[in-house]
Amino acid sequence: MRIAVAGGTGTVGRHVVEVARLRGHDVVSLSRSEGVDLVTGRGLEQSLAGVDTVIDVAGINSTATKKAVVFFTNASQNLLAAEKKAGVMHHVVLSIAGIDQARSGLYAGKLVQEDTVRHGDVPWTLLRSTQFHEFVPLVVQAASAGPVVMVPKMFTAPVAASEVAEALVAAAEAGPQGRIPDLGGPRTEQLAGLVRAYLHRTGRTGKKVLEAPLPGLMGKAMRSGALIPAPGSAVGRQTFQEWMDALRC
Repeated sequence: MRIAVAGGTGTVGRHVVEVARLRGHDVVSLSRSEGVDLVTGRGLEQSLAGVDTVIDVAGINSTATKKAVVFFTNASQNLLAAEKKAGVMHHVVLSIAGIDQARSGLYAGKLVQEDTVRHGDVPWTLLRSTQFHEFVPLVVQAASAGPVVMVPKMFTAPVAASEVAEALVAAAEAGPQGRIPDLGGPRTEQLAGLVRAYLHRTGRTGKKVLEAPLPGLMGKAMRSGALIPAPGSAVGRQTFQEWMDALRC
């Protein structure tokens, strides 16, 4: 197939591009650095010429609810409209496990995205996954204040971005299926423990990790395990420890 990957230069997008090409597909990556802007629609029409399937893993680096909703609304509407015009037959989208229980920030945007896809004119497949292993260094970067890292109390089951990519490409190959089983990592972990392990692995043992509960529905979902896929969901192979063992520090 000819597959377009929205967000093809991102954390999971680059893996999607690699996996799809290894499986023999013709792949085009859609990102601002490659001349495509999902929010304005710039470059979409030309990039989708001859495309059979779009895999959407585009994202926004913000936890602000309004920004997330605006981004995913505009990006999804523009993408689906361009797909319909180009004759794309299948739209595959990646979302986040448990977002029904946490309707704010990035999750609010992803819920809008899911709704837009469900009610769009292009046959679709939706995969929800847990946070990637790479989520932990992002937390360290965003939540560090001098020698302290403030971490929300959270249970998660981190999954390898490469395994999420494999699942997305397999979904593209299978054709439109609606919502498919969620994908999570092989172990349920506490975020604070993952952060401590990552800091130790990267030689930053002087930093202190402080764990605190977040308020509201988001904090409740994090603490209760609502962001962990339900029994019967798909389970990844690589543990967080195995991912860290492969890091070049």
